[in-house]
Amino acid sequence: MKRLKQLFWISEDNGRHTPLSSKRKISRFAALLNLLLVTALWVALFWFSLRAIHVQLDFAFLGQFRIRIWDGFLVTLGLSVFSLLLSLIIGILSAAGQSSPLLFIRFFCSVYVKFIRGTPLIMQIYLFFYIVGTAWGVNNRFVAGVLILSIFEGAYIAEIIRGSLLSLDESQLEAARSVGFTRRQTWRFVILPQMIARTLPALTGQFASIIKDSSLLSIIAVIELTQAMREISAVNFRLFECYLFLGILYLCLTLPISLISERLERRFQYES
Repeated sequence: MKRLKQLFWISEDNGRHTPLSSKRKISRFAALLNLLLVTALWVALFWFSLRAIHVQLDFAFLGQFRIRIWDGFLVTLGLSVFSLLLSLIIGILSAAGQSSPLLFIRFFCSVYVKFIRGTPLIMQIYLFFYIVGTAWGVNNRFVAGVLILSIFEGAYIAEIIRGSLLSLDESQLEAARSVGFTRRQTWRFVILPQMIARTLPALTGQFASIIKDSSLLSIIAVIELTQAMREISAVNFRLFECYLFLGILYLCLTLPISLISERLERRFQYES
């Protein structure tokens, strides 16, 4: 019993068990120091690996391609933003469709989610662009990329929303009905606030996934960041510099999203 108390704080309010480590406050100095140490460790590991294979990095040539890199960066950002908005709509509709009383709609949404989640994105890109896109006259590669990413990410967002809805305690819905709430009031005052609190951190993390997944659109010649860096490396044969810089640029996009996601998780403190 004493050992269990050392491992967990037991909340008197809700009976939930919270790890002891999550209750400890870390000073900013200690956090910064350890972050610098970890960063130095990774940099040293990478540096010694380069020395072992006799590679010397030189990023000077990237300056002459700054406009091309910037254009690719903007295309990646545009793909990500538009895909996020459209995938949210698809995800909400698919999550609602899986709870539809109409069997056809429920099966349609269920098959869509299972097919998308069960197959790789690279296969879906080829399938939707060269077959479905060609059949329906979608020739703009940017538009095709947005649609493909939205369909792919929408399936995952649908499961996030559906899981959040299923996690609601039935007793809360019964309490809402007992005090005379209408269905609309129940959604507005009981369901939606909790769903937003539970899904927002996960959706923020999904946005980071959209940014990274957009790199695969280079296989259909969408001139986004990855394709731009691939073309630059083909001209200069500086593979290590190009792809290392590519990783840094993606980190510039995804790290702020990750920090926002962590902040939202601490803010809402929901449990799955």
